[in-house]
Amino acid sequence: MKKIEMRPYKKVLIALRARLRGDVNALADAALGSTAEANGELSSLPSHMADLGSDTFEQDNTLRLMDNEELVLEEIEGAIERIEAGTYGTCTECDGRIPKMRLNVIPYTPICVKCASELESNDTWN
Repeated sequence: MKKIEMRPYKKVLIALRARLRGDVNALADAALGSTAEANGELSSLPSHMADLGSDTFEQDNTLRLMDNEELVLEEIEGAIERIEAGTYGTCTECDGRIPKMRLNVIPYTPICVKCASELESNDTWN
């Protein structure tokens, strides 16, 4: 792919990276912040066991979302590095071209559809 063709993808990746960084920060605040403070309570401990279970479930869910978004951020950084290196749009597995249609949907993908299917069926892809 030519450098000029990579420019729109770089803009999309930078915007996506900025949005996800904000999301991760908000999720971190939600996971680590005190729900009691938000409710105006003096204690951060729930007053009922069911509340404690709900709070723990919500915190676990938030932490999983954070982990997922951090993985996507790493993929985005890798894609930006590939743009800088001039290898963006080339599959890291087979060195084939990644179709623009795929890049339009998943601009940070490092692999083509065929390799993604093979890796997924082998259960070696994240």
